[in-house]
Amino acid sequence: MNNIGIKDIEQFDAEPVNRYDKQQPLYVSRKKIYPKRINGIFRRFKWIVMLITLSIYYVTPWLRWDRGEFSPNQAVLVDLYHRRFYFFWIEIWPQEFYYIASLLIMAALGLFMVTSSIGRAWCGYTCPQTVWVDLFLLIERFIEGDRNKRMRLDKEAISPTKIVKKISKHIVWLLIAVATGGAWILYFADAPTLLLKVLNGSASIVAYGTIAVLTFTTYSLGGLMREQVCTYMCPWPRIQAAMLDENSLTVTYNNWRGEPRSRHSKIHKPISASDNIPVSRGDCVDCNACVAVCPMGIDIRDGQQLECITCALCIDACDKVMEKLGKPKGLISYSTLANYKQNMKLAFDNINSELVHEHKEILKPKFKHTTISTILQQPRTIIYFAIWVLIGFTMLIMLTTRSHLKINVLHDRNPVSVRLSDGSIRNGYTVKILNMIPKHRTFTLTVNDFIDGEIIMPQKKNDRFHKISLNVKPDSLLAQRLFIIANPKRNKVVERKFRFQIQDNTSSESAEYTATFSYR
Repeated sequence: MNNIGIKDIEQFDAEPVNRYDKQQPLYVSRKKIYPKRINGIFRRFKWIVMLITLSIYYVTPWLRWDRGEFSPNQAVLVDLYHRRFYFFWIEIWPQEFYYIASLLIMAALGLFMVTSSIGRAWCGYTCPQTVWVDLFLLIERFIEGDRNKRMRLDKEAISPTKIVKKISKHIVWLLIAVATGGAWILYFADAPTLLLKVLNGSASIVAYGTIAVLTFTTYSLGGLMREQVCTYMCPWPRIQAAMLDENSLTVTYNNWRGEPRSRHSKIHKPISASDNIPVSRGDCVDCNACVAVCPMGIDIRDGQQLECITCALCIDACDKVMEKLGKPKGLISYSTLANYKQNMKLAFDNINSELVHEHKEILKPKFKHTTISTILQQPRTIIYFAIWVLIGFTMLIMLTTRSHLKINVLHDRNPVSVRLSDGSIRNGYTVKILNMIPKHRTFTLTVNDFIDGEIIMPQKKNDRFHKISLNVKPDSLLAQRLFIIANPKRNKVVERKFRFQIQDNTSSESAEYTATFSYR
């Protein structure tokens, strides 16, 4: 490819919205940002992430998973009515909320790990705000055109063409917002059934209200407010500032090779009045391509900023310019503060471009470049990852070894015991058996560590048993009322401990509960 001159590079009339001398007062109308379309490795990666995340969100409620005739067949379902959470083959009950808590802890640790190692990757690639803004911008470009066309359209007087384009854009935005709200409620009921009810007007007011709220928030936050959500509403930019150190990866303008800039010519000029030796300009040609593509409307050359979401689109834009000029890519790159400082020292305080290049297309090897392996070897990243793996491994063990059978016993309080006419003592209990799988089960209930204890069923008061058989429906709780009777102790024992044991007649799974028998 033939190299071209600086004069052949497209210059963009783009100004950052957050620069001190340009920054608007807080209560002044927002200055609209017109991000330019760019192609590159990071933009393609963002398209892939957007496609995956949106597909997961919209498609997941429609996935089916066969759990038998007694359980819903929706793969992912939050069943509030029956108080269940289904995730493919996993079924979580209310008393097992610690699994959800562990997942939230893992998510938080994962976010901390990613932020401390590679910066705000969550913000730049997977945050719902970023994903939906990308989707809305895609619609806007498709209808109104790229950056320059959108700017001209907004400046034009009202015309039929402008009205059609604007109305069409907002209609599509609203349809996406409605689909977003509609997809959310499908996670809480059978998706086909609920969708049919929504369409024929028979769904609950809660369903319509949820759709309305999420439609409004998606449309306003993703379509109208955009970058203002990240700058003013989201707390994460402030939090992540405390989590980064000089070895964290961030999108960085390497001014040790970019300065001094040469926008209009390639002439050699002294750097300062005290320098009489002309030196070549830096690699930055001040074309403002990095500003034009930024969805936050900032200039990465101003250094690290709260508004930067590290989406790396400025890297794609700058790399294309460097490629056209025949210069090495990476003028803007993912780098660390430690490498940046070291490279600045090597380039001297006044940044002499001659000290940076072997020749035009190659940088001198002494200049450091950050690699992913270097970041992953940081102690803090390793600690975060170790804790994350430990929690995940513990959860996995608990899930694979957990019991699908629970027993709880309530002892009658009033009266605690009753003396019968034959002199024996009777205690009343309510035995609760929880069957946590979607099929009928038959259990055998026995009384252990209580040789003279016998079971009496309320409906069969004249029959005494040492064990009884109980049938429990799928995914349900059986509360069985029963009595234990025993002869009084001559040694004046007040109470004694014993165990209720239930055992599945098919799988031999069992559970126990320690209870107390009172002789008083």
